[in-house]
Amino acid sequence: MRAWLGLAAICAATVLVRLRLAGMPLERDEGEYAYMGQLILRGEVPYVAAVNMKLPGTYYAYAAVLAAFGETAEAVRVGLLLANLGAIVLLFLLGRRLLDAAAGLTAAATYALLSLSPTVLGLAAKAEHFVVLCVLAGLLVLPGVGARRGAGRAAVAGALLGLAVLMKQHGAAFVAFGGAWILWTGWRSGRVRATLAEAAAFTAGAALPLAATALAMWRAGAFEPFWFWTVTYAREYAVLVPLGVGLGELARQATAIVAASPALWLLVLLGATAPAWDRAVRAQAPFLAGLTLASCAAIVPGLRFSEHYFVMLLPAASLLAGAGVTALARRAGPGLASAARVGVPLAAVAATLLQARATLVAEPVALTRAIYGRNPFPEAIEVARWLAAHTAPDERVAVIGSEPEIYFLAGRRAATSYMYTYPLMESHPFAHEMQDAMIAELERARPRVLVLVNVDTSWSRTPASSLELLAWAETTVNAGYEQVGLIEIPPDGAAVSRWGAAAQGAAPRTPAFVAVFERR
Repeated sequence: MRAWLGLAAICAATVLVRLRLAGMPLERDEGEYAYMGQLILRGEVPYVAAVNMKLPGTYYAYAAVLAAFGETAEAVRVGLLLANLGAIVLLFLLGRRLLDAAAGLTAAATYALLSLSPTVLGLAAKAEHFVVLCVLAGLLVLPGVGARRGAGRAAVAGALLGLAVLMKQHGAAFVAFGGAWILWTGWRSGRVRATLAEAAAFTAGAALPLAATALAMWRAGAFEPFWFWTVTYAREYAVLVPLGVGLGELARQATAIVAASPALWLLVLLGATAPAWDRAVRAQAPFLAGLTLASCAAIVPGLRFSEHYFVMLLPAASLLAGAGVTALARRAGPGLASAARVGVPLAAVAATLLQARATLVAEPVALTRAIYGRNPFPEAIEVARWLAAHTAPDERVAVIGSEPEIYFLAGRRAATSYMYTYPLMESHPFAHEMQDAMIAELERARPRVLVLVNVDTSWSRTPASSLELLAWAETTVNAGYEQVGLIEIPPDGAAVSRWGAAAQGAAPRTPAFVAVFERR
């Protein structure tokens, strides 16, 4: 009973923090998922109405959230909260099954705190949160995790881990771990025929979500763009980062993540060493080591090591923290066991909360600035309000830049299928073709309103990037548009907005700005 009360307290604290910060402006990945979810609710098909390289699981998860809670930024954060709470509860159950209630509670508390950290962009509803939810659900029913086995359980575990892949391709690492675990534990038990049946059922279950998605795309006439974006282009994207650059980014991100919560990561380190000196943890070492390796493999593809990728490492780290605490309690002996079991994780939690106090009490917009710098996420709200007030609901608008949150917040369709300009700036064989395609779509749509985002992080240009799209935008604006809005984003201080007559003919005084143009 006390363990469930502790879990309830962890969940309640998570609810309080996340709901207080639910007013943070959406960032661009959230904007992508939300805009695509919005299109899905209107009967549109991914990879036709809008394109990107991610598999569609998170798009449909967002669509479900928006259908349930409304098409607002706050609804997105409620969806994140539910996914986060689900992961916390599943980690408690998994830790308790592997070791004991103390390990489960420590794992739950560790994940709750680490997944809130700005160093992993944990306050945004990234795809990784949905990957983790599916992975933990799959691991909880995986044969060999606990006493129960069987082909039925293997099929369910496979399907849940297959859903993790559908949320983001990186989830494939956990499918590989699940299959390897079934074979290894079955071989150790001497159940060869039953193990082969479990492995076959697991494989079929894991393949089902992807097979069903491919079939649905084929029936909708979208298989060709679906394959191009999620396989052909994704393969090119995965090899763009040089090894040295990737390793440098890995070192930088890992250092920042550990520095933000050193007390909790000390528990993780304690758990990593526990198999050497605790028999109970040693018995679970193969599972913990395998899950850790799979988690590391999940963040490696593409050598990009973006902050939010590390969310997929947090469940394994949290279970190790739980293992460290329960092993320490056993080593402490009867007299000090309770103090170690309760006091050590509480001290680590208290130290982490103290270190994170600025984040926990920050005002949402100010916190967005602190995390994302001069990215135009607060300004997107203002632009979207203007679009909603000055365009018809069925009118298409164009954002030249990578800010799909504007489309979602305004409730307006894009005049192009390209939500991002990133792929157009990258060094791959399709970049010029993509620029030509986006320009052709815009010329066919002839949108009355153009939004130009002149912020470096909305483009990620390199010296090799083609500037064809930007040249087209400049020529088009000069030929037939007038500026009706200008938001300047200075290096420090508040943004400055001008609309209507005040914006006409105004030149930006800052390198970063968002300009809104209307056809004359």
